[in-house]
Amino acid sequence: MSSRTAVVTGASSGIGAATARRLAEAGYHVALAARRVDRLDALAKELTAAGRSASVHAVDVTDRAAVDAFAASLDALPPLHVLVDNAGGALGTDPVATADPAEWRAMYEVNVLGVLNVTQALLPALTASGDGTVVVISSTAGLATYEGGGGYVAAKHGAHVIAETLRLELNGTPVRVIEIAPGMVKTDEFSLTRFHGDTERAEAVYAGVAEPLTAEDVADTVTWAVTRPSHVNVDLLVLRPRAQASNSKVHRER
Repeated sequence: MSSRTAVVTGASSGIGAATARRLAEAGYHVALAARRVDRLDALAKELTAAGRSASVHAVDVTDRAAVDAFAASLDALPPLHVLVDNAGGALGTDPVATADPAEWRAMYEVNVLGVLNVTQALLPALTASGDGTVVVISSTAGLATYEGGGGYVAAKHGAHVIAETLRLELNGTPVRVIEIAPGMVKTDEFSLTRFHGDTERAEAVYAGVAEPLTAEDVADTVTWAVTRPSHVNVDLLVLRPRAQASNSKVHRER
């Protein structure tokens, strides 16, 4: 594995950072890609101190020119074998009737076009490796709707469709496409960002839920899927905490 590179987008926090740690532990050189370079620098320092291999790349996945420049810079690293399309996020919970179109547009840009930009830019290198893997971190929101989630649900449905379509189009090539769709994951930033910094509303999402998923749970799942034998493709893996039966049915302890 030491001769292989794995790119993780959105690696500055949450699921992205946890996934980078797990892939580095699995022996990959991890290319850390995100906008917040200070956080990437700290993560790279942590990995290097532990004897892992990592590099820092300042990238906004919604900026195609920046993504193309990032792709070109990977030529200096070990061959690219894994791309984890993780960058994404949610904004707001307003109903369709009153939702802010700017928030919907921002979610579409990062969750859909961001995945498209990075995947298109890195697909030639993944194919040339002879053993490439694209992992799309979607969401259970990409498989079922819920009230107040219209914009995020629409965007994650888009990410889900990219994974499904790409798998069909790459059939017969040495690249597999894996989709991991997490349900309720408690991270430091996801809900806080969604509620524009409102800590009380963010914490209410997880109120009474004994054990929501953690970023590490998702990272473990991604790493397991990526490290299956090359002929094994985990098409779609839905990951939820035991307390969550669906997007709208969650057991909360009183």
